[in-house]
Amino acid sequence: MRTTLADIAREAGVSTATVDRVLNNRDGVKERTRDRVLTVAGKLGYVEEGARPVLPASLASLPGGIVDLDIVLPGGTNTFINNLAARFADTAAVRPDVNLRIHSIEGFEPVLLAEKLEALRGKSQGVGLIGLDHPVVREAIRSLAGSGVPVMTLISDISHVPRVGYVGIDNRAAGRLAGYLLGRFMKAETGKVALFAGSLSYRGHEEREMGFRHMLREEYPGLSIVELREIRDDTERAYSEAVALLARYPDLAGIYNIGAGNRGISRALQEAGREKSVVFIGHELTEHTRRFLISGTMDAAIDQNPRVEAREAVDRLARAARGEENPSGPATRLQAIFKENIPEV
Repeated sequence: MRTTLADIAREAGVSTATVDRVLNNRDGVKERTRDRVLTVAGKLGYVEEGARPVLPASLASLPGGIVDLDIVLPGGTNTFINNLAARFADTAAVRPDVNLRIHSIEGFEPVLLAEKLEALRGKSQGVGLIGLDHPVVREAIRSLAGSGVPVMTLISDISHVPRVGYVGIDNRAAGRLAGYLLGRFMKAETGKVALFAGSLSYRGHEEREMGFRHMLREEYPGLSIVELREIRDDTERAYSEAVALLARYPDLAGIYNIGAGNRGISRALQEAGREKSVVFIGHELTEHTRRFLISGTMDAAIDQNPRVEAREAVDRLARAARGEENPSGPATRLQAIFKENIPEV
């Protein structure tokens, strides 16, 4: 079956009008977008009448040729992380200039992550990772970057390390938004609220907690946080902790889940018959959270776009590997987009 403009547009994440402008060499398209469209067109074997397959000329002249990149992600039952890994694979499939390897490790074991980073020394030209903000991880990043390998943090940033950038949302703003939504959805001005987090050793989770607490203190002082439970982003652990929490606080009015584990918390709420009385705010729109939102078990899910994040990370890492990326450059466009589309709550 012949590849269509719609096929190229869907894979490249642009409109068919943009694809048409690129393939007909018209103005009004950024160079990075043009290269992405042409790369996808070549990968899909798109051929115009009487023409050769379209490939970006820039690929042939890239310094260093194909670059070897590595993405290190936490394993487990986190649906968002699994979706992110799939989006990285999709991105690699349309980037002939990149050889992308995806690694999965135990996400709450900093020593294992540090060992993986050390093992990539001399084998990788660029590394992206989601990791705990832990001394051994920071030291491993410093060592890897010191050997000349660009390192990029993903989804959750890591402080005081020589990284070429961070790709992800503004997690403090996300926490503030969660607090704003929970306060708006509550039926009373006073009430008890509980938090769940994968681990506060993830800087992103810590920042979300900070933003949430600040919002409640500023706008909803009648809401009190009675507990914060760390569940290591595990569905079964989230379930058992939620069961215990609901038994301890029969008057609990709200839950904010900072990380993964929404399936376990939703199951506990449903079994207790409290899915309609407890306001439940979480993160990421997945096949599971979509179902909970429709049923009313969850009241809101603050989403981010793994497809955009994977594409942004691979692009910036590839450019850094070729010496094109400015390590002290501005924050990723995703942070700016996130801030532009959320009120300063």
